[in-house]
Amino acid sequence: MNSIFLSGFISMSEALARVFIIIIAAGLLVRKKIITQEQITALSKVTVIVLLPSLVFSNTLLHFNPDTLPYWWTLPIFGFLMSSVGVLFASGVFFIDFKKQRNLIAVSSMQNAGYLVLPIGQVVYPEHFTEFALITFLFILGYNPLLWTLGKYFVTSDDKKVDFSYKTLITPPAVANIISLIIVLLDWQKFFPSVFVKSVDLVGQAAVPIATFVLGATLGTVSLRRFPKLINIVRVIFVKYLMLPVFAIFLLYYFKIGETHPLLADFFVIQAAAAPATGLIIQVRAYGGNVQKVAGMMFVTYIVCLIALPVWIALWHTLI
Repeated sequence: MNSIFLSGFISMSEALARVFIIIIAAGLLVRKKIITQEQITALSKVTVIVLLPSLVFSNTLLHFNPDTLPYWWTLPIFGFLMSSVGVLFASGVFFIDFKKQRNLIAVSSMQNAGYLVLPIGQVVYPEHFTEFALITFLFILGYNPLLWTLGKYFVTSDDKKVDFSYKTLITPPAVANIISLIIVLLDWQKFFPSVFVKSVDLVGQAAVPIATFVLGATLGTVSLRRFPKLINIVRVIFVKYLMLPVFAIFLLYYFKIGETHPLLADFFVIQAAAAPATGLIIQVRAYGGNVQKVAGMMFVTYIVCLIALPVWIALWHTLI
């Protein structure tokens, strides 16, 4: 059991290290004032308006084929449900001061489903990465609309009252996700020239590293003297790294998913214990909100993730 735990812990730690090198480098560039706040804000808007929609659109048209995976629709549902459960858990934990801490509900429940998970898959599952990437992509189909609608609404709120408007939920990544899915389901992707889709894909490939860079650059602006309150840190960590992973592992173990679909089971454990979504910090910078509060909490949760995620995947491997 100890060797299984150690193997899982080391492989996951190595995968996380690659992502954190980018985050640390970006943070240092900001600390040294080589990268300015105006440049980070501009880069955030380019990511939201151009890069992320391009990534979603091209990936859907190029890689999604409903005929080769008849039960594909269950993965988007799971993607939607996982974060929905997280929102419910977080809403319960932050019930007493719900309005004041709405932005932390998003941090507690919306995980980094792609930018962190895909590099992990490349390192930990190199022989099965094509399948892992497909699972991730289908999961994100259901997760992204929630992240870019409800997640955006929560995280861009601040301590003041914010009136809800459905117009605020319409964002370029959410629109691209819905339109591209409709195109494929109607089999209209054949009307789009290959050169066009691949050009869009070329632009979209920049989304992952740049979004990760924006995350690191924003975390680099966090004042070490103005961290979130300890009670809020404890509540966020309780939801993100205890309630969600335990809930996911319980369901996977109960339904014996680890025996029938081991890669899928690993994927769900990784998603449940992943750090908060990069998109949240991009949303705050692009659409407004309490940047210091959200970035400070993101900084703490990413540090905790370095230990929490390897521990949960290692514990899961010992159970199966």
